[in-house]
Amino acid sequence: MYTVGITGASGMPYAYRLLKYLAGRRIPVELVISDPAWDVIRQELPAEAQEIEDREKWVRRHFGSTTRLWANTNWSSPIASGSAPSAGMVIIPCSMGTLGRIAAGISSSLLERGADVCLKEGRRLVLVTRETPLNLIHLENMARLVKAGATVLPAAPAFYHNPQSISDLVDFIVGRVLYQLGIENDLVKSWGSK
Repeated sequence: MYTVGITGASGMPYAYRLLKYLAGRRIPVELVISDPAWDVIRQELPAEAQEIEDREKWVRRHFGSTTRLWANTNWSSPIASGSAPSAGMVIIPCSMGTLGRIAAGISSSLLERGADVCLKEGRRLVLVTRETPLNLIHLENMARLVKAGATVLPAAPAFYHNPQSISDLVDFIVGRVLYQLGIENDLVKSWGSK
């Protein structure tokens, strides 16, 4: 089981593609989405993905029964406890506000608590940051989290694989995230492979 957190930063195509990939392989996911993220989902995803009449129904329709949505205020979720089994967490996209609160050890939401649990339990925590330019506070918070055991993976796609579409660029980042979570995939080719 993996935990996926989505914050209100730009970059919803990355989150959507990751969740689709995990659902397609029937990998269980505990999902938490911040309130600002729902607004960004409506702005950035294709029209068919913007129709959010009921959040739980929307998650089931797009990601199936292996993805379970939790309210960001639900502290009884397994995401909040180190005693619940988890192979790790990715926050995709990760806003600088969320990153800063995690770096400071502040758990004011389920999403932030889930990240804190990963750090305290020595589990994988991947933060897909999506901000530019970065200021010194952002960089110091990132360094602090890396020292604590997290992986900071900026949403900065490469071009050596000759992408032909935006989907190729999205897949590059999602493939890198999957590798960091220990999930083999064919979304991104290894350097030097054809």
